[in-house]
Amino acid sequence: MKKKLLRKKEGPQNFKEPQKRAPRVLIVDDSEMVRNFHSYLLKDAGFEVKTAADGAEALEIFLRDSFDLIITDINMPRMDGFTFIRRVRELDKNIPIVIISTQDEARDKQKGFDAGANLYLVKPTKPSVLIENIKFLTA
Repeated sequence: MKKKLLRKKEGPQNFKEPQKRAPRVLIVDDSEMVRNFHSYLLKDAGFEVKTAADGAEALEIFLRDSFDLIITDINMPRMDGFTFIRRVRELDKNIPIVIISTQDEARDKQKGFDAGANLYLVKPTKPSVLIENIKFLTA
């Protein structure tokens, strides 16, 4: 004698898709005003942000935590942006690094790319341009 298995009719499954974590960005600039402004823009766009006042502090943070992108200035005390980028590249060849600086000479840009930057923006940078580039690099 065969037993017939009865199945309940089930509606659509209510599976929750795993929530994607917000991309994590490290902002490095000796100007507190610039750090706060960039941090505000990125948080408002859905990014998780940590900040550092110079390359030395940023390197300590980078060694303790993981990030999806770094934004750095060039002229900073203790460790400049070029040195910071080279140190990061020794540890991670793939993390996108964006320089945002007032220096817009061709030799400064070349020095940034030679250090390992993926993008070089000149201050002041339009917020929409910054966010668009950061979203592209963290996608």
